[in-house]
Amino acid sequence: MSIRILMVDDEPDAQELFRQYFRREIRKGVYTFDFALSGEQALEMLKQDLPPKVVLVLSDINMPGMSGIDLLGEIRKTWPEICVFMITAYGDAATKSKAQEMGAYQFLAKPVDFPKLKQDLADLLRDAGQA
Repeated sequence: MSIRILMVDDEPDAQELFRQYFRREIRKGVYTFDFALSGEQALEMLKQDLPPKVVLVLSDINMPGMSGIDLLGEIRKTWPEICVFMITAYGDAATKSKAQEMGAYQFLAKPVDFPKLKQDLADLLRDAGQA
């Protein structure tokens, strides 16, 4: 079974970066990635797929329009079972604390440490009994 991940980042380059770093896992069917360029687009994608098949959302925090923190709040209200990892280039303590209080599972700094992210995903899936 493939684990479906929704990556949310207003920078289109992030899509290619994640596809590149996860190319082996994508090819093997371990992960399936969907991409949204905004929090609003991510919510629409989740709403179109009821119940959502997405298991994990990887979201940038600083985006125009709906921030990643706002997106996290909406996901927590509507789909509390979806795990959310927050990603930011501005890792201040207040933002990290707020994200954790709101239920973010993990807080990642840019540039993303992909080996660590892959390990975090493996740990998460093992803990959830999906690996």
